[in-house]
Amino acid sequence: MIQDLGSHCYHNEYRPVPPKGGDCILFFQERKVLVKITEDTFSFPDFQYTGEYYPRIYKSYTYLFSIDGRNYYLTQEESLEALPGYTMEDIIIFRNLGPQVNGFALITGYQLYNWYSTRKFCGKCGHSLIHDTRERMMYCPHCKNTEYPKISPAVIVGVRNGNRLLMSKYAGGTARRYALIAGFAEIGETLEETVKREVMEEVGLKVKNIRYYKSQPWSLSSSLLMGFYCDLDGSDHITLEEDELSEAEWFEREDIPYDEYDVSLTREMMIQFKKGLD
Repeated sequence: MIQDLGSHCYHNEYRPVPPKGGDCILFFQERKVLVKITEDTFSFPDFQYTGEYYPRIYKSYTYLFSIDGRNYYLTQEESLEALPGYTMEDIIIFRNLGPQVNGFALITGYQLYNWYSTRKFCGKCGHSLIHDTRERMMYCPHCKNTEYPKISPAVIVGVRNGNRLLMSKYAGGTARRYALIAGFAEIGETLEETVKREVMEEVGLKVKNIRYYKSQPWSLSSSLLMGFYCDLDGSDHITLEEDELSEAEWFEREDIPYDEYDVSLTREMMIQFKKGLD
């Protein structure tokens, strides 16, 4: 999965130290990121190279995290998209280009970019927020309100019916991959209750024997995903919630169309079922 970095070491402690020349810059505009693409890989600009064209870059940054001792910073420096040798690309490149450690840095940085972009003013009193110097937190000096990065708990559900697995496709958008039932936890409910509710809402089925599998941070939706397998309880007739899904059907293990793992918890759960390892 995207967070499985092998020998690489990710540190999310907040250490707002000044950048060094070899540290990485993450520059976003909406859903695009500044990168250099070389064949089947991509890379981020560093401060040493970027500083030759944009000297102000050393005064316009926000510390994000470090990987293998190399720090990553967010910048809002205007016109950086014109940096020679680099282009603005859709963030979805992490699915098709390597290395995986860069893909993880990309989407983790994107989550923080979205959070900082929506935390400019205090939601309690309306005054401007400032960066705290000790924590990854935005602080209101007027009313003392504090804001931390948003993390939304959500479930991924592998619904089993004997030798069959329920697979679906989302309605709308451009994603045409098969997925599993998924949804965000609501106020006042357990994750097991979320599993039951989401399955009933999206496909009209009852489930039992709910068992936790594994978790995954998924930065594109600021989520912490928690995977569960469960068994069908009663009728297997699907009543599709068409606002959420375009299709849903039962697949025999051998007919699941995926053979290789990718960056997602969803794909791993499908293949685990296909191999009988669920």
